[in-house]
Amino acid sequence: MNHKYKISDCNIITLSPIHNRSGNIAIIENRIHIPFDVKRVYWLYDVPAGAERGGHAHRQLEQLIVAVSGSFDVRICDGRDKKTETLRQPFQAFHIKQGIWRDIVNFSSGSVCLVLASEKYFEADYIRDYDDFLEYRGITVR
Repeated sequence: MNHKYKISDCNIITLSPIHNRSGNIAIIENRIHIPFDVKRVYWLYDVPAGAERGGHAHRQLEQLIVAVSGSFDVRICDGRDKKTETLRQPFQAFHIKQGIWRDIVNFSSGSVCLVLASEKYFEADYIRDYDDFLEYRGITVR
């Protein structure tokens, strides 16, 4: 089942940056740089200081998260272990697998968080309560 993924299965992917005197470009292509076809794209911007985004897990959907501008931290948890990745390079993407809890925090001023998703929006795919997430992962809630 998808809820067997661990935080160690979530990694930074370095995209194919092309550096040029007139500006740089980073490229993401389905099934080349990422192991899924992108079915939805959205971005977070103008996030107020101190605000947190995410706060959920997905049953089926996986994501690539990119700091297109500025920086922010992505905290992930598989119910047992936790890890934080600071994203600040627009040529790096953080691949988050299914069944992993995520919070996005510490947004710098003017940051833009781009999210590439493997599925279209489907509310039933979300696990929004942390205790429900732990139960989904087979971890006893006290």
